[in-house]
Amino acid sequence: MSTTEPTSLADQVTRMQQGMAEQLPADIIEIFTADQGRMAADGVSPNAARPGTAMPDADLVDAHGAPTTLGALRDGRAAVVVFYRGAWCPYCNLTLKAYQDQLLPVLAERGVALIAVSPQKPDGSLSAAEINGLSFDVVSDPGNRIAHALGIVTAPSEDARAAAGRLGIDLRDANADGSSDVPMPTVVVIDESGLITWSDINPDYTVRTEVPAILGAVGRLA
Repeated sequence: MSTTEPTSLADQVTRMQQGMAEQLPADIIEIFTADQGRMAADGVSPNAARPGTAMPDADLVDAHGAPTTLGALRDGRAAVVVFYRGAWCPYCNLTLKAYQDQLLPVLAERGVALIAVSPQKPDGSLSAAEINGLSFDVVSDPGNRIAHALGIVTAPSEDARAAAGRLGIDLRDANADGSSDVPMPTVVVIDESGLITWSDINPDYTVRTEVPAILGAVGRLA
């Protein structure tokens, strides 16, 4: 039996960035890197939701266009809720695939739900699920209502949006509300009562929450 430890998300991101450097125009990489730095420097709002507060909820849409809510998806269970930018984001796809492979099996054994939320249209949620072979709930939060309530919404610069457009990515078309707002990559652990017990918010969208950190937080649930 193999004893090889799963590769960390940080290492996977590094390898992916090396590949991007060989494939993307240098000026596009420069623009994205500058915007990444701006978001990191802006940091997390001091008003962002903290452990001990109730997890906000809103009307969501599942990958097939049906209405739902976090409460309905949890169905009384504790949950790990992952906020990601969209199926167009390679960092998000890498992360969701790692969570499918490394996180979901452990959560399923514990009866803890795993839910991924983005502001994109339902067909984007379906694409994310299909591209990454996801078997957990992937839903849309039109207008980032839950993300706004958590204080984790940001937006790329005009230069970054233009650079993304050169790559065929139009955030206003991808998002359900026609905006270019996106959540900071965030993982929230909530208990059975719906209280936030742990959160990790990454204003630098290239930094993602590692699986062991999430499992550590889940392990502290009552």
